[in-house]
Amino acid sequence: MNRLATKVGISIALILLVIIAGCTPTQLDVNGVTHLTLWHGINPPPNRDVFQKLVDKFNRDHPNIAVESLYVGQSDRQLPKILAAIVGDAKPDLFWFGPMLTGQLVDLDAIEPLDKWWQQSAITKDIDPALLGSMQFENHLWSIPFGTNNIGIFYRPSLFAAAGIENIPTNWSELKATAKQLTRDTDGDGKIDKHGMILPLGRGEWTVFTWLPFMWSGGGELKFGKTTTIDNPGSIAALQLWQDLLQDGSAILSSPERGYELDNFLTGKVAMQLTGPWTFGQLAGMKVTDYAVMPIPAGTRSATSMGGESLFMMKNNLHHQQAAWEFMEYVLSQNFQTQWALGTGYLPVNLKSRTESSYRDYVSKIPAAQVFLDQARDARSRPIEPGYSQISEQLGSAIESVLLNKSSPQAALKAAQSKLDLSLN
Repeated sequence: MNRLATKVGISIALILLVIIAGCTPTQLDVNGVTHLTLWHGINPPPNRDVFQKLVDKFNRDHPNIAVESLYVGQSDRQLPKILAAIVGDAKPDLFWFGPMLTGQLVDLDAIEPLDKWWQQSAITKDIDPALLGSMQFENHLWSIPFGTNNIGIFYRPSLFAAAGIENIPTNWSELKATAKQLTRDTDGDGKIDKHGMILPLGRGEWTVFTWLPFMWSGGGELKFGKTTTIDNPGSIAALQLWQDLLQDGSAILSSPERGYELDNFLTGKVAMQLTGPWTFGQLAGMKVTDYAVMPIPAGTRSATSMGGESLFMMKNNLHHQQAAWEFMEYVLSQNFQTQWALGTGYLPVNLKSRTESSYRDYVSKIPAAQVFLDQARDARSRPIEPGYSQISEQLGSAIESVLLNKSSPQAALKAAQSKLDLSLN
């Protein structure tokens, strides 16, 4: 059985390396031009278009560097590719991913610490210091923040008005009451055709990311000192809240692992959906104006998940690393961050961008953006230690079990904690 498992593992790795070979450019550094590859999973497609235009601008302004940006899929598809690329020494120069992967990449000796470049750069003083926690691990800086965001609740004001709701919910009991009031049979056929809220079904990172604000809001913590405790009162309370919303019919579930899709929200089948400021660009492209945003209603305290991706410099020769840092400085620049924010809805990581007139005009035209800027003070980042993938996996399994009514919150979290303890030890 062990030999069979080994052969299967080798086969999978080889298949992945073949896939990676198709994603890796064949250009060599010629005529004084340094060719860099950048793998990313930017989504939705309009955001990828915004990024590509910014990459094109960098290439025009830096004739000695050519950056090729390659979309390699969403996080679940990116991860096996980058791990196989590291093993097969076919990795890109730059890699775009959530900072939660930092510890694992450090353990694999795949990324370069950025301390010396960060300390020598004049632009780093303009970066929001609240983001440093997502960059630091074991006394080194390992990434730069590409963009930042957090989770809120988008809602349809027209549906609130039709249901006679004048005030947005600010706590969990109000959220439940509001969702119930929004759940209605609007065509009189005896069947519910409008629901208060949609919750993300699945055990992937999206589900965990959008659920964590409720755990933190309920008073929970993932880390107590050096101990990881996903089975805690805040976790139980947050899962109970989601289960209550489903059991009283106020909420429906998304398609499996598709909790970020807006179809039901856009058609008015649901009035509230968990998502972030990157959604502004998508809604603008579809000319949707019937929406607003509320902060995550508080349990025992206000909280939300800090999102956004990071840019990692992979191990390579010094020549390529120097060119990679030039691109990283460009990403941190006021111009890039302003254009990225205006085009996608992400919050700028450069503080000068947040006060730039074009961005302030943007916020005045989209007041919902201010909700995310204000909520950033309550944002919490996910752990960036090597064991986060196991934490996320077990939390995702527990959430899915409860949402599918296969287990109680208490039982699901107890089982998840036992499995986590075994995997971390």
